[in-house]
Amino acid sequence: MKKPIKFVLFALLAISISCKQNTNKPEISNDDQSVDLNVSQTAAEDSESKLDIVQTVIDSKDHTTFVTAIKTADLEDALSNAGPFTVFAPTNAAFDKLPAGAVNRLLQPEEKDELENILGYHTYVGVLKTDYLQDGDEYEMLYGGKIKITKKGDQVFVNGSPIVGSIETGNGIVHVINDVLLPK
Repeated sequence: MKKPIKFVLFALLAISISCKQNTNKPEISNDDQSVDLNVSQTAAEDSESKLDIVQTVIDSKDHTTFVTAIKTADLEDALSNAGPFTVFAPTNAAFDKLPAGAVNRLLQPEEKDELENILGYHTYVGVLKTDYLQDGDEYEMLYGGKIKITKKGDQVFVNGSPIVGSIETGNGIVHVINDVLLPK
């Protein structure tokens, strides 16, 4: 009879010790090293991982207008998140095809909602690699509206615009296109 009581007491003691909270507070040093806790996702530095979508297009001289649009619409952080995302990234030449003054109008603060809508129509939540895309596929884009995939031989088109290049990123994929996709 004494052995079960000792066992129960021992078990209770072991449980209470293991459940005891650590009351030691970590030491905080006020030396020259400080951390800014108000830094956004886009400011995070990581030399080990692949570049994210925003970092990838920022490095492209052919996407300066697209990058300006992303920044104007305040979508840098959203497109820097884990994703995964597929972004159909229009080149500068694609924006040049728009009617005169359209780009300047869209970059005005009062047009932010329309700009977000257009950029959201270029963004899919998930990864759409060209190998997976089939003729006739349709995909619902981030801000509504569907895109349609067509294929002619090995060439893949999104809403009639050819995908001229694809870059895998740390949070998805960027497909380079030569047209601005406009929601219908």
